[in-house]
Amino acid sequence: MPDSQAISAAVAKLYNTYPFPPEPLLDEPPPGYNWRWNWLTAYNFCTGQKPTRQDARILDAGCGTGVGTEYLVHLNPDAEIVGIDLSAGALAVAKERCQKSGATGVEFHHLSLFDVDQLPGEFDLINCVGVLHHTSDPIRGIQALAKKLAPGGILHIFVYGELGRWEIMLMQEAIALLQGDQRGDYTDGVKVGRQLFAALPEDNRLRKRETERWSWENQRDGYFADMYVHPQEIDYNINTVFELIDASGLEFVGFSNPQVWDLERLIGQAPELIERSQPLTDRQRYRLIELLDPQAITHYEFFLARTPLPRQDWLVDADLLAAMPEPSPCIQGWRDSRQFFNQDYQVVNLTEAEWQFLLACDGNQTQQKTIEQMLQTVESSLADVRSLQHQQLILLTPKS
Repeated sequence: MPDSQAISAAVAKLYNTYPFPPEPLLDEPPPGYNWRWNWLTAYNFCTGQKPTRQDARILDAGCGTGVGTEYLVHLNPDAEIVGIDLSAGALAVAKERCQKSGATGVEFHHLSLFDVDQLPGEFDLINCVGVLHHTSDPIRGIQALAKKLAPGGILHIFVYGELGRWEIMLMQEAIALLQGDQRGDYTDGVKVGRQLFAALPEDNRLRKRETERWSWENQRDGYFADMYVHPQEIDYNINTVFELIDASGLEFVGFSNPQVWDLERLIGQAPELIERSQPLTDRQRYRLIELLDPQAITHYEFFLARTPLPRQDWLVDADLLAAMPEPSPCIQGWRDSRQFFNQDYQVVNLTEAEWQFLLACDGNQTQQKTIEQMLQTVESSLADVRSLQHQQLILLTPKS
């Protein structure tokens, strides 16, 4: 078989042996949310505004056992959801998972990323998490996905970072050396890996990293196998991840975990260094961040878009006053307290004025009041509204 076919066969064998992710099946919708899988909040993050339509077409490219797919269905009740995967075993679990939790608005296809052109039509949102780095040709994979993205559509990607996974890569090679001719026997690989971690001294760097960062989820063999005995993995740095992005032909919108890519969190106490960083390009600044904090960069997650993608920064007062606000669907506990969880499950503490405006937005999806009208009924300001919008706590619909 050609190398690409051999790699695909090996990857399919792994996931037929250990369907991934190995999460339990539920008889109800899964708890919580991932805002990147909610069409409204993902689009709002990329554009600054709520999408004009909710009946989006969404593709889960490399859906595995359907953990993300299940969320996509429940978080987007008006959308058409399609899931594809290389592993028939994982797809069987995905179908059962969605059936059990009532996520029936999805269709599944046994396809690789390279064959995504066999699906009809285009998609408004494509979710491809933890997949490209396990293919034989990630550039070919991302280009295939890009061709299925509708104009104005967004693509969310997640690939591994080499600096934050350094210890993982060393253990992968060590396990492969000890397996020898048995490499490709994934149950044996898991056995060897677990024996290695048990035998290494407690202060060994590889063992310490596993214990501190990964051991909780790696109690399950499926997670352990995916991390340490995978037959195909490509890890990235900022330079190579942007080579991948540039090859897609799509527009880079931004990282979907922007707080990680804030240089202020690392050297904000040194104004002179911040000043020295000003002439750097965005990509140089990203590289500086990963060099200074390598263990934090275990992966890259980002949005790409096919133009034209509308953007709204709401800097013009008249535009903001004419917009219609509503609460983000991915916040929890905001009706009960000024302290609540935002879309990243971080606690926010609003001012009284900000909170009162957020409460006033409740139900505005049907009332459709403008911000100007709402400010007449609460003691809040445009600055409070901008703060809520900047924190992704409200979605804004521009005046038509």
